[in-house]
Amino acid sequence: MADLTTLVERCRAGDDLAWEALVRRYQSRVYAVALHYLRSREEAQDAAQDVFVRIYRKLASFDNKEENFLPWLLSLTRNACIDRLRRRKVRPSALPLPAEEGKESPDPRPTAEEALIADGQRRLVHQAIAQLSDINREMILLKEIQGLELRQISEMLAVPIGTVKSRSIRARIELARTVLSLDPSYGA
Repeated sequence: MADLTTLVERCRAGDDLAWEALVRRYQSRVYAVALHYLRSREEAQDAAQDVFVRIYRKLASFDNKEENFLPWLLSLTRNACIDRLRRRKVRPSALPLPAEEGKESPDPRPTAEEALIADGQRRLVHQAIAQLSDINREMILLKEIQGLELRQISEMLAVPIGTVKSRSIRARIELARTVLSLDPSYGA
């Protein structure tokens, strides 16, 4: 697979195969973020298409540094979803988040009991995430689920890194409190 910088340069030069490769590489991540915001598979698919249209139009202005691409992509995705939510005039809410791409369980075949426990914990955490404030839910999504660095989140949200740090800490605290309020025995 071509490195991202080369792929972007080829896209800028009009290489259709490079564009298809770029879309394939990031479409599931864009869709997952859109689904988180929009709570509708159909609308998330439409939003993902909108995002790739925006990327295609703005690719010439992208600085083409690999470490900047994912935050830029997620920022475009977030903004496209917020635009759709504004048009629909509803508050974003959380859905159970898809598993991170490429991450597998250490034991690919857990016992039935382990699978049941893990599923229950996952549902509990997703339920807790759904109850977080919008700001804290977004911080958990960007930092913990998408794995962005504080600097990347700071650039994406256009807020100082200190603000991102404090929001991240508050989000984790609120998440822990919410999980414990839903199930006081969690983690015991």
